[in-house]
Amino acid sequence: MTAPNRVPLSVLDLATVREGHGSADALRGTIEIARTADELGYSRFWVAEHHNMPAVASTSPPVLIGAVAANTRRIRVGSGGVMLPNHMPFVVAEQFALLEALYPERIDLGIGRAPGTDQATAAALRGVSPYLTVEQFPDHLQTVMGLLGDDRMPDQPRLRATPVQETHPEIWILGSSTYGAQLAAALGLPFCYAYHFAMSSDVDGALRLYRDGFQPSPRYPRPWAMVSASVIAAETTEEAQYLAGPSRIMALSLRTGRLGPMVSPETAARSELSDLDRAMLESLPGTQYAGTAEEVVAGLDALVERTRADELILAGAVYDPQTRQDSLARIAKAWGL
Repeated sequence: MTAPNRVPLSVLDLATVREGHGSADALRGTIEIARTADELGYSRFWVAEHHNMPAVASTSPPVLIGAVAANTRRIRVGSGGVMLPNHMPFVVAEQFALLEALYPERIDLGIGRAPGTDQATAAALRGVSPYLTVEQFPDHLQTVMGLLGDDRMPDQPRLRATPVQETHPEIWILGSSTYGAQLAAALGLPFCYAYHFAMSSDVDGALRLYRDGFQPSPRYPRPWAMVSASVIAAETTEEAQYLAGPSRIMALSLRTGRLGPMVSPETAARSELSDLDRAMLESLPGTQYAGTAEEVVAGLDALVERTRADELILAGAVYDPQTRQDSLARIAKAWGL
C-alpha cells in the first residue's frame, strides 16, 4: 500500500468570540492556539478579516498578525485574508512591509476580494471613494505586488512601502471560485482555495484552471495550491460531533441573520431547530471532518489525493480555545508533523 502524501499543514483562525466572553478573551485564545501550532510543527498561522460580526474578533489582520508573530518563534504568520476592496493598496503594502521588517521571512499576505461583511459595513469601511471597488481588484492587487518588490509590476512614482526593503512577504490569492484561481495563475502567485466554505464547491475545476494556466514568476516558478478544510478531532467520533455543534449553529446563524457570539456545545445540543433550519444545515459546511484523529486524517488524505493540494490549512471554529489546541495536537500526531 502506497504511503499517503503528507503535505504541510497550516492553521486558519477567526478569533472566535464565545457566549459569556469578550473580544479580549478571543484574541488571547488565538495567541495561545498560535503558540500551540508553532510548537506542533504547523507551517503557517493565518487570521481572517471579518467585520461587524459578534462571533468574530479578527477584524484587523495586520494588528493581530503582529501580536501572533511576537508570541511565536518559527511559524509563518499571515492573513487569510486581507479583503483588498476594503483598503487602499498603499496602506496594505506599508502594513505588511513593516510586519516583514519586524519578522523577516515569516509574513504571508493572503489577499481576497470579498467584503468579509455586509454591504452597510463595507460602505462604512470604504467611505465614498469610487477607488475602492471589486472591479478595481486586479489593478490594486498588482499595485500591492509592485510596492512589495515584484519587479514585473509598474513602478509607483515616488512611493515605497518602507524606506528600505530587505525581504518581502509571500503574497497569496485566496478564493472560493474560478476567478481567484485564474488570477493567481496569470500573475504566477500561490493560490489558496476556501474549501471550508462549502464542500459542494468546484474545488477541482478551480485548481485545474489554476495549474493549467499558471505562468511561472521569479518568486514562484511552479504552481502552489493550498486547500482549506474545517476540522475537529477528539477522543471519540461522538465527542467530536458534539464539539462541532457550535460551528454548525454559527454557520446557520450567518445564513439566517441571527448573529451572536458562538454558543457552547451544550447550548448547541439543546437548540430547537425548525424544519427549515434543519434543511439549511444539511447544505451548510459546518465542520467537514469531525471525528477521531485517525478519521480526520483519513478525510484529509483523501482530500489531498483528490485535489493534489501542495498544502492544507485547517479551519475549525470551536467554543473553547483549549478544544482547538487539543484538536490540532491530535491531528499533528496522526499526520506525523
